Amino acid sequence: MRCPYCQSEDTQVKDSRPAEDGAAIRRRRICPDCGGRFTTFERVQLRDLVVIKKTGRKVPFDRDKLMRSFDIALRKRNVDPQRVERAVSGIVRQLESSGEAEIPSGDIGTLVMEALKALDDVAYVRYASVYRNFREPKDFQEVLGELRGEEETS
Repeated sequence: MRCPYCQSEDTQVKDSRPAEDGAAIRRRRICPDCGGRFTTFERVQLRDLVVIKKTGRKVPFDRDKLMRSFDIALRKRNVDPQRVERAVSGIVRQLESSGEAEIPSGDIGTLVMEALKALDDVAYVRYASVYRNFREPKDFQEVLGELRGEEETS
């Protein structure tokens, strides 16, 4: 693993332990050249996923970008980080086991919406406002109406 500080090719693993409920391995590393310390995560990747954007452009799937979407929607919300990690890992597993190597970005957005709805209503509305491209206050009212309707039927 290359050192992110000095770009040295030789780094040493100082500690390894399971992370993300056993779905990943967290490794603490040190660079013998500059003394820099950093953490890496090792995860199973079943296949290389490609996201098809609305414009038709294809980009490699980025788990970190998915996590950032959750972080933005959940900003200043009191949600357990482990629940968020489980939701992201669940989406990635679902995408990898779908049998498709190319996934439309809209499908990923729908999965994120479902996961956020289960985690936090405010984050769900925040994400929906961007994902569905809200233009007027009535757009928010419609989503809030959907949430109220589900609460009443539960």
